[in-house]
Order: sequence, then C-alpha cells, then structure tokens
Amino acid sequence: MTQETADIGLVGLAVMGQNLVLNMEDHGYRVAVYNRTQQKTDDFLAGPAEGRGIFGARSLEALVGALKRPRRVMLMVQAGKAVDAVLSQLTPLLEDGDIVIDGGNSHFEDTIRRERELAGKGLRYIGSGVSGGEEGARHGPSIMPGGPFEAWEGVRDILQAISAHVDGEPCCDWLGEDGAGHFVKMVHNGIEYGDMQLIAEAYDLLRHGVGLTPDALAQVFAGWNEGELDSYLIEITRDILRTRDEEGKLVLDVILDAAGQKGTGRWTAVAALHQGIPVTLMTEAVFARSLSALKAEREAAAERLPGPDARFRGDREAFVADVGRALYAAKIASYAQGFMLLSAAAAEHGWSLDLGRVATLWRGGCIIRSRFLNDIRDAYAAEPELRNLLLAPYFRAAVVGAQDAWRRVVAEGVRLGIAMPAFTAALAFFDGYRRASSPANLIQAQRDFFGAHTFERVDRPRGEFSHFDWTGHGIATSGSYQA
Repeated sequence: MTQETADIGLVGLAVMGQNLVLNMEDHGYRVAVYNRTQQKTDDFLAGPAEGRGIFGARSLEALVGALKRPRRVMLMVQAGKAVDAVLSQLTPLLEDGDIVIDGGNSHFEDTIRRERELAGKGLRYIGSGVSGGEEGARHGPSIMPGGPFEAWEGVRDILQAISAHVDGEPCCDWLGEDGAGHFVKMVHNGIEYGDMQLIAEAYDLLRHGVGLTPDALAQVFAGWNEGELDSYLIEITRDILRTRDEEGKLVLDVILDAAGQKGTGRWTAVAALHQGIPVTLMTEAVFARSLSALKAEREAAAERLPGPDARFRGDREAFVADVGRALYAAKIASYAQGFMLLSAAAAEHGWSLDLGRVATLWRGGCIIRSRFLNDIRDAYAAEPELRNLLLAPYFRAAVVGAQDAWRRVVAEGVRLGIAMPAFTAALAFFDGYRRASSPANLIQAQRDFFGAHTFERVDRPRGEFSHFDWTGHGIATSGSYQA
C-alpha cells in the first residue's frame, strides 16, 4: 500500500478490532492497522487478513502516513488509561480536521472530556459504542456514534456500511453531541444486564422451583422465541439448554455459578443515581452478579440458612405460560426505565437524542436485539414526547394484561424460596409508578421531624415549602441530620 491510500486506520487488534477491519475490507475500504505489540499485527496479516489489501503499520507515524486526508483513525483499545495513552501519542501526528473514533466501551464522561480536548487541537472526536460481540463486529454490529455532527458526516459512509441492517436501514446513526453515543451504549449494556438476569431467574424458577428438565426448558424457550419474546438472548438460551459436551454432560451444569462483569452495568446504575431515575431492575441485575461472586460464602450459608419447605403443586403448563407473560412485562418495565434514563441524560447534557432512533439501532447486530424494539420505535414515532413507555397504548395493554400472571409468578417464587430480584424490582416499579399516592409523605414527615428539611403541602402550590413544629416547643431542629 502506498502513502496516503488507506481510507481508515485502526489501532488495536484484539478480536473485535480484527473483525471490524475484515468487515471494512469486505465493504471495499482500504484499511491500515497498528497494534502496540507488533507480533499481533504480523499474526493478523499472516492469518485472517492474508491476501487482503490491509496495510500493517509498524508505528503510529506509519499508520498516519498511510491515510487519506482528512484522516480517520478508529481506536479499539481497552477503555480508560489506554485510550488516553494512545491519544497522547496519536494526536501530535494529526492535522486540523482529522477524525478520531473511539470504538471501545469508554465511560461517557471521559468521552466528553476527550472531545473537548481534541477540539482544542483542531481535531474531531467521536465516541462510538459498538455492540454485537465478535460475530457482530465481523458481519454487522450495532454502532452508536456521538460527537460533533460534522465529524459524523465524515465517517457516516464507512460506519453505516459495516453496521447491521434491518429492513434496509443501517443499525448506525448519529445520536447526539460529545458523550451521547457512549452513554447510549452504556444504557444498552445495562438493559442487557437486566435481560440476562430476567432470563436467568425464569430458568431458575422453572428448573429448580417447578422441576422442568433442561430439554423441557429448551422447548419452552424455543416456543417463547416464536412469539413476543423473540430475541437473540432467548434464542441462545434455548441453544445453551440443548448443548452437551463430548461426555454427554449439559455444558451449563459444569459452569460455575459466579457471573463476571466489566463495569458498564455498574456505570448505568451510578448514572441512574446521579440522574435520580429509578433504574431498579438493572441495578438489581448488577447486584445479583455481585452476590453470585460470593460463591464460597453462599455455599457456607446454604448449610446454615434453610429456606421454605415448599414444593410446586400447580399446573405446570399454565405456570410456564404465566412465566412467559411475566417475563415480557418485566422486560417492558426494564426498557421503560432505560429510556427514562436516556431522556434525563439527554436533557442534562443537551444531546439531540432521538429515542425512537435508539430503538431502531438496537434491532440488529447487538446483544439485546429483539422483535419488540420495533414496538418501541413505533411508540416514539406515534408520540415523540412520550414520557414513559408504560404509557404507550401497546405497552400499557401488555403490562396491564400480564399483571395477574406477573403477580402469581413473583408470589410463587417467594413461596418456593427462589430469588427473583429482577422480576420483583420490575413489579415494584410498576406498582409504584401506577399509584397516584405513595407513602413518601411519611418519609417527608420524618425528615422534617428530625432535620427540619421541610415539605410541600397538597393544599398549596408545588415549590412552596413548609416546616411543622412537631415537638410543640416551637424550636426548629438544626437540620444537621440527613437521611
């Protein structure tokens, strides 16, 4: 490859980076690649990239020198300090108008900072979530870019070309300014945590509470995947429940029950706390993974903390149907929470975030792709200012119609001693959201009693605060106590 003939450069040749490069080359783009460890570049060129028009650079200087102007460089390196380290070496080699794309799972606040820093150097920076794992990167991921719109226009062709397509539409579009893309990807991952936890709880209840065999469960999930629960995660769960190793053992049964996490779910929970948005289901999913990691403690506790002496006595077929309806209702509640968080963050940061478009980008390529994302898209198309997905006609009918089954499932899980934090958190959110009144007046009374924190009155305008002399001494407390 001669000087300045590559359409894009990519830094970081782990599996995701390699697959994105091959995807780009499949679509007719000439790609230059660089990895800090030269051997990885050599192995890639001699292996998956052999015979392709991919240029392996031995330095960042060589990579930059191989790119057409304005240059486009995509980073696929570990989030955090590694991104800043690469930028510190790369940006002095670039010129005004060049574009850097961070395709890793960077925290959105880091992306906001980096975009401002690079703008001060005349460079354009895009923070872009990429979802779909190895397979998605190779054949079409969901791509969620955010940053200056003019920078997006400079990379639109290649990112939309390599993304997944559903009904002819690319699962890639500009989501808003600075950190919007990485925030959307973070919430995507938080929703993914919730989906996975809900599915795991349904599996646990049906296998260990009701007593269904793995083969029977595989049939249940296969049936669910033909209906409104149709999704990638339901599909692969069906396949997991059918997969046996060379010794005939169910692979699932030899996997230690301690779930890992890389931090994006936790970031979503922290962002929700910051925004004051009750993203309860995703947060419970994060804590469920944390609890699963306490394997040794749980084994010790199992010897000393007995649960209820209960057995499932009902109609299995009817209960399986209940679980399916409850799973769908809880999933709707989870997405409602996620889109509440997206809306609040967009308002705070001034992002031009189209929530219906977000749902469209998630329909293909990504881990949470599912049939009902079309329904979310349609809900926002019908009512762009929709305050909550639970209020959209389709979803309102779905959750209201499923609530009796939902309550039976949660109650049976409690009776059998099966932990169902995501199902119960979703139901509690639904019940809390649908009530015009709540016990929060008692909490405000307590706060005012011990800390003189004041309260609003139902017989006076909102925003007007009062304090009551609870002790009869006519002395307001100092407010030094906080709760």
